[in-house]
Amino acid sequence: MTAHSPQLSSQAKAALPAHVAIIMDGNGRWAKQRRLPRVEGHRNGVEAVRSVVRAAGEVGIKYLTLYAFSVENWSRPKEEVDTLMKYLSRFLKSEAAELNKNNVRLEVIGQIYRLPEFVQEQLKKTQAVLARNNGLTVVMALSYGGRQEIVDAVRGIAGKVKQGKIEPAEIDETVFSDHLYTRHLPDPDLLIRTSGELRVSNFLLWQISYAELVVTPTLWPDFRRQHFFEALEEYTRRHRRFGAV
Repeated sequence: MTAHSPQLSSQAKAALPAHVAIIMDGNGRWAKQRRLPRVEGHRNGVEAVRSVVRAAGEVGIKYLTLYAFSVENWSRPKEEVDTLMKYLSRFLKSEAAELNKNNVRLEVIGQIYRLPEFVQEQLKKTQAVLARNNGLTVVMALSYGGRQEIVDAVRGIAGKVKQGKIEPAEIDETVFSDHLYTRHLPDPDLLIRTSGELRVSNFLLWQISYAELVVTPTLWPDFRRQHFFEALEEYTRRHRRFGAV
């Protein structure tokens, strides 16, 4: 880190969100602006991931969830999807050593069974390498959809009701949350979306009920620690009421 690296204010350091979630949007537009194939946007987006993971770990964020691949993304051209999967596997393999050095753990949420077998295997290997770490937990949302997560939770609860393990009257927010992919994670305090789009794109629909939203016009491949810190500073200026006065 150089002397000119962006730094957080003392106010932001004192009021950090425990869990930051990011919708990493704008790879395609970044490539189009440069008259490059869309996959070049994804390739350059990897550096943004590196920068944000490093910055989050340095300042003490506990959880960082990255929307890496949605269930809707399966409908993209096969060549683009195949390339994305190769980049993902390569990233997981090449970054394992640095993540381990920086005490980072890795978790995954989504319909992982839909990912190519070579990606699933690399995920298991990387998670095993990082399993003993207790610093920043990076959560990758892969083949993920918020609506599908809710449907899966309802199916799980319905199955337990059918088996007599739970009474319908016992179902409350806690029971429901315990059947989500994120059952072992706290809800996000801050949701960042890049590229300026004002929508949540089927991401953590239940979990972001009271998250603070920060939207930046910066396209994901250009997003770096200074942009991340700007979002944290904005979060610090918010007054979170959780529905109260």
